[in-house]
This record gives sequence, C-alpha cells and structure tokens, in this order.
Amino acid sequence: MPNHQLLADILRTVLQIEKDFSADTALLGAIPEFDSMAIIAVITELEDQLGIEFDDDEISAEIFETFGGLAEFVSQKQAA
Repeated sequence: MPNHQLLADILRTVLQIEKDFSADTALLGAIPEFDSMAIIAVITELEDQLGIEFDDDEISAEIFETFGGLAEFVSQKQAA
C-alpha cells in the first residue's frame, strides 16, 4: 500500500502516540486515544492530505477496527 507510512504518521500525530502499525494492529477499542473525536481528526487529515472525500453513510466502526482495514478503505477511496 503506497500510503501505509502516511496513514501511520497521521494516526501517530492525531493520537499523539509512538506506535508501529501493521495490518493486524487493532485500533478502535484497543487504543484508548482512538475515540470518536480522533476518528473525525483522522478522516479530516486523510481528506486534506490525500484529496479524497468520505461520505457519512460509508463510515462505519468496522473500517476503524484494524490498521489494515483502514488502509484498505483508504486505498479503495483513492482508486475510485
């Protein structure tokens, strides 16, 4: 995934944590800092930095369960 590093950097910045992310790294429910406000901040950063747009109806908790799931969703948005 070309934006793996960018996504990891955005998460570290928004969450203000030092963490390595792999595809199976659990996010929502596993990282205390990863709450609803953090999700909004991550979405905003992704939209700003990658020029993609998230529709409210396509955002679900499942997307944010793992780093790999989020990365795949971002890749799909970029390909659209």
